[in-house]
Amino acid sequence: MNTGGTGVKLYDTKAQQLRDFVPADPRNVTVYVCGPTVQSGPHIGHLRGALSFDILRRWLAHRFGRVTFVRNVTDIDDKVLANATADEPWWALAYRMEQAFSRAYATIGILPPTYEPRATASIPQMLELIDRLIDAGHAYPAGEGDVYFDVRSWPSYGELTRQSLDAMEPAADADPRGKRDPRDFALWKGAKADEPADAVWESPWGRGRPGWHIECSAMSRRYLGPSFDIHGGGLDLRFPHHENELAQSTAAGDAFAAYWVHNGLVTVGDQKMSKSLGNFLLADEVLAQYDPLVVRYALAAAHYRSNLDITAASFDEAAAALDRIRTFQVRAARVLGAGSWLTVADLPAAFAAAMDDDLGVPQALAVVHETVRAGNAALDGDDRDAAARAAVQVGRMTGLLGLNPEDPQWRTSDGGAAASALDALVQTMITQRAQARIDKDWPAADRIRDAIAAAGITLEDTPDGTHWSLNNG
Repeated sequence: MNTGGTGVKLYDTKAQQLRDFVPADPRNVTVYVCGPTVQSGPHIGHLRGALSFDILRRWLAHRFGRVTFVRNVTDIDDKVLANATADEPWWALAYRMEQAFSRAYATIGILPPTYEPRATASIPQMLELIDRLIDAGHAYPAGEGDVYFDVRSWPSYGELTRQSLDAMEPAADADPRGKRDPRDFALWKGAKADEPADAVWESPWGRGRPGWHIECSAMSRRYLGPSFDIHGGGLDLRFPHHENELAQSTAAGDAFAAYWVHNGLVTVGDQKMSKSLGNFLLADEVLAQYDPLVVRYALAAAHYRSNLDITAASFDEAAAALDRIRTFQVRAARVLGAGSWLTVADLPAAFAAAMDDDLGVPQALAVVHETVRAGNAALDGDDRDAAARAAVQVGRMTGLLGLNPEDPQWRTSDGGAAASALDALVQTMITQRAQARIDKDWPAADRIRDAIAAAGITLEDTPDGTHWSLNNG
């Protein structure tokens, strides 16, 4: 554990450069990540974003020990109201979709956040923040219950995305009624006759509901205080959402986030995956088709800041890579025995260096696979010490990434059940082949061997029996 804060570098979107990561309190790193707006179920772009910060959280916990990780749920929003029906009111839809996100996250091994606040549970904190902004001269009531942030009152507006105010498009997050400037954005939205009567709260400016941006500013302050270490989210949230968060929080006098970290998007044919474009892959559909660990590997394998163009080949490559890791782990455990896992092995320096360098997961995975190759070579050469050291290192590295095939969470998944079923079938064929050889029925033994080989399975005859593995060649 590194308590000095040295070594880790993160790309700060606001500074547009790599920065040494030095938390305010190295005993407790604080992170706020914008969670889902729960108007409908998750697609794999949502999973990729959550996974990026899951891996960051795991690495920061390794380096510093404690991470307070907050990921919110936006359960009141224009989109949630638009998708509600007479049979399913907005709050019921939001809760059902929140559960769908939680299930999908858990399925691919994303750790639950320290706190997961819903926007509707922090309305008083939002009202207090809006009141501070009005008092400071950076927000104004516009009648009919509306309150807007006055972008021209804050000279730093645009600093996150480095845009000039006059070059920006008008804010489209609210009815423009009463705005002083078309770029002013909504802090509080007055109640409208065509919206549900139970989607409003009392405020000093009239009945209404919060704007999207004020929700995250209020929740991050409530759970992490006026300043915290890292604010995260998808690249598509930089503007207007994060720009507006930064403006309203700092205009209210809060230091807010010290580092801004954004993950790249998932694309299909180089086009951003989104619900509005209709080109998304639903998480449930992907997870029904592929083993959850394969999905996690495929979404983690590219650098978190890069866009990831996802295809069927992405999952096939992930499955092959995991098979190489799993085959080595099974082989090492069989050859070395249980006592080998008492071996103490340092984390490979190249792995740690890759992860410290802005979460270089692709380079870190290259170290994993090089260690697997070295471990297999050590087993081939009967170098038990080197093989045991490699096996422990592979377990530690993949464990830190949440990608260890031998972790019980993966072995008890549907993929683990499928592997158990396959093992039972192959073991039956191995037994039949062995009996045919005892009976000197060589044609039958050859047919069984050829059928096994045709299925992409390699047999290894050893003094302690015949063992099988998937052929990854």
